[in-house]
Amino acid sequence: MSESNVADRLLSEARKRTAQQERTAAGRGKLVLVVGIIAFVASPISLAGYVLGVITIGLGIATIRKPEHAKNAKIALALGVAAILVATFFFTLRISMH
Repeated sequence: MSESNVADRLLSEARKRTAQQERTAAGRGKLVLVVGIIAFVASPISLAGYVLGVITIGLGIATIRKPEHAKNAKIALALGVAAILVATFFFTLRISMH
């Protein structure tokens, strides 16, 4: 009976750790997407668009390696690139108006 209790306890702990790791990994996919959306919304403010766009691209590249989050990572990469392009547009627009 002692071995059965030990095995059950180890199995229970392993399941808890696996569940915790899955929650953390799921958070990364959502995080990179949220940062991408914030980057795109903030992109008319040139500096914010550049900084958040680069952060989004970095997080997207790190997250795209995980197959379960590849879709969110690709969307975030596109949003990061779009944020940088929009920030560049607004930066050049401000320069041309002066």
